[in-house]
Amino acid sequence: MITEYIQVALRRAKYEIEDSVHYAELPELPGVLAYGSTLRNCRQQLIEVIEGWLIVSFRHGDTLPVLDATDFNVAIEFK
Repeated sequence: MITEYIQVALRRAKYEIEDSVHYAELPELPGVLAYGSTLRNCRQQLIEVIEGWLIVSFRHGDTLPVLDATDFNVAIEFK
């Protein structure tokens, strides 16, 4: 299910290129952005950032944004 959420998020990502640097962000996920020298590298960095964002959100008990009807809000308890 985590993979599904990440895939949906990647489809919603906004990409730009400036001075040969690729930039990606997800407006629905605050603080999620990535940079890379290639689009492929930028996308890989974005996946890692989304994974980290999800882990922090789980630990804090945050409600995750519903993306394209993908609701990932489940009760997860970390110890």
